[in-house]
Amino acid sequence: MPGSFFDTNVLVYIASGDSVKADQAEMAIAAGGAISVQVLNELSNVARRKMRLSWMETHTFLATLRGLLTVHPITIETHETALALAERYSFSIYDAMIAAAALHADCDTLWSEDMQHGMALDEGLRIANPFRPNA
Repeated sequence: MPGSFFDTNVLVYIASGDSVKADQAEMAIAAGGAISVQVLNELSNVARRKMRLSWMETHTFLATLRGLLTVHPITIETHETALALAERYSFSIYDAMIAAAALHADCDTLWSEDMQHGMALDEGLRIANPFRPNA
């Protein structure tokens, strides 16, 4: 189940003022990968509230990411998988939704700055922080 799935926090850096992490995030998505509609929603919120992007800038940023990455829907099956992951691994429901979406997208790597680097889920998903050396 090869493939990369990107958590919101990694993609936020692309539009941030942190040029080092922006470059690392851009390199990480250069080979493609997947995100979920949840990631787009979270990015919209961060872009508008924290980064203070205009609506036009927000739309452009999201459209660029949609052009580079495959966007997967959130389904009731994703939700059910997330509940099981949250219970099993003590994830927050939002982190579990990201992990569940990665599994449903047939990804084997979840790139996240916030989740535990190096954690391997029995379901076949490895969590990696793209900003750590030798990620």
